Amino acid sequence: MKKRYRLKTKKEIDFVFANKKSVKNQFFGIHFIKNLDQLHFRFALSIGRKYGNAVARNIRKRQIRMIVSSIQQISNHVQFVVVIYPKSNQLSFEEVQKNVLQLTDQATLTEKNNEKNSIAI
Repeated sequence: MKKRYRLKTKKEIDFVFANKKSVKNQFFGIHFIKNLDQLHFRFALSIGRKYGNAVARNIRKRQIRMIVSSIQQISNHVQFVVVIYPKSNQLSFEEVQKNVLQLTDQATLTEKNNEKNSIAI
């Protein structure tokens, strides 16, 4: 995923948290805002130290980035932050994918909410 799709500064991430709508489950949370001024979606990941060591956190972040990049219908006018809770440490990749896709559908981040999103491996 190209870096232009990422929220990079603390100021940008704090803006999302200050003006957010959110959807959550026991493993992940997605905080999002609609922004009609931007050309493409932007996102960030948040994962705490309680999740595990740096290797485990980086692996999970790579997996989530891959899942987000595979979703074809994400609206161009949205900024969102995916919060990864420590309880998700026990999940397999397929379970992570299922949970993240369910939350993106609940948050209506996709333009065509009725179509199934999947990763071609």
